[in-house]
Amino acid sequence: MLGRTIPEVTLKTRVRDESVGGPNPFRWQDVATRDLFAGKRTVVFSLPGAFTPTCSTEQCPAFEREYDRLKALGADEVCCISVNDAFVMYQWGRHLGVEKVKLLPDGSGDFTRRMGMLIRKDHLGFGERSWRYAMVVEDGEIVAWFEEPGINDQGLDEDPYGESAPDKVIAWLEANPR
Repeated sequence: MLGRTIPEVTLKTRVRDESVGGPNPFRWQDVATRDLFAGKRTVVFSLPGAFTPTCSTEQCPAFEREYDRLKALGADEVCCISVNDAFVMYQWGRHLGVEKVKLLPDGSGDFTRRMGMLIRKDHLGFGERSWRYAMVVEDGEIVAWFEEPGINDQGLDEDPYGESAPDKVIAWLEANPR
């Protein structure tokens, strides 16, 4: 993955807009990944799904806790991408109290598919989801890669989490200052 350019896709997001009015003041906003990652050093982590056990109790909360440290080490942004729609990502963020990490919906799995990380979790009734990984992206290029071992479509794993944890990313950022 090192040296690859991240896929250029459009993520369908929802943003708060008070001009919409009513009880649900949100509007759709397309976010192009080329614009999202342009000219920045971004820490990105991906996980199988919102509201799932390891994602909700470990990975996303850990990146939220370490956000300020990641920023101090040169990350301009910290983003979580998951094969979930914008509504699910929003509610998950509220449920977890996420205030710093940017939650990005990959509802159709286009980004994840083009990253080569789309897997099947049919054994759990999830359908297509992302394998767990993290990366550092500089101006659209992957400069650091952290992937959980054993990628598969059959559920032959125990949902590994360790390689894509924030401490691995922090160690890389410390060794590779801007």
